[in-house]
Amino acid sequence: MTETDATLMARRFRGFYPVVVDVETGGFNEKTDALLEIGALSLSIDKQGKMAINESFSRHITPFEGANMDPASLEVNGIDPFHPFRIAAAKKEDEAVRDLFKFIHQGMKTSHCKRAIMIGHNTTLDHKFINAAAVRNKIKRNPFHPFSTFDTVSLAGLAYGQTVLSRAVQAAGIAWDNNEAHSALYDATKTAELFCQIVNHWAENIGEVWSQPAAKN
Repeated sequence: MTETDATLMARRFRGFYPVVVDVETGGFNEKTDALLEIGALSLSIDKQGKMAINESFSRHITPFEGANMDPASLEVNGIDPFHPFRIAAAKKEDEAVRDLFKFIHQGMKTSHCKRAIMIGHNTTLDHKFINAAAVRNKIKRNPFHPFSTFDTVSLAGLAYGQTVLSRAVQAAGIAWDNNEAHSALYDATKTAELFCQIVNHWAENIGEVWSQPAAKN
C-alpha cells in the first residue's frame, strides 16, 4: 500500500475512521442490561471513492456481574447466555471491549485517521452500549467520537424509502437471511454492505468526494 492509498480513508470523512458495529444485548438499558455480542467491520476505499468491507471482528461476551437479561430481548436475538458451547467461547466484557478497541486503533494507525466514527443501524443503541461498557470497565482510549455517528436508518430512508434493516437491505438488492438475523456479526455485515452501496452509488453518480483530514473533534 502506497502512502497515497493509505491516506485515502483519512481524506474521505474528515479524518474519521469508519467502523460498522452491531451489538446484541439483554435489553435496552446500557447501564443495567448485559452486552452479549459485538460484531464490527472495518472498511476500505479506493481512489474513486468506492468502499468495501475490509476486516471483521466478533466476540461473544459473558454477562457482567449483576447484569439484567430481559427474556423478551433474549427471545428476539435467540441468545442463551449460559449455553455450554457459548460459555466456552465467550470473553469477559472488559476483554471483548479492549479487543474491539485494539482492532480499531490498528486500523486507524494504518489509515492515518485520528478518531473512529461508528456506523450502525439505529446506531444510538450500539454507541451507548459500547461506551457504557468502556466506562464500566475503566477502559481508556475509546476510539469512537463521543456523540457523532453515521446511521444507515437515515441513509436507507433517503436512498430506498426503508428504515427497517431487513427491508432496506432487500430494497438495495442485497441478500438477506432471516435465519441469520440478530447475530451481531451478520447484522453488522449487512449494515456494512448497505452503507457501502449507498456511498458507492453516490460516488458513481456524483463523483469523488474528498475532504481535508485531521479532524480534531
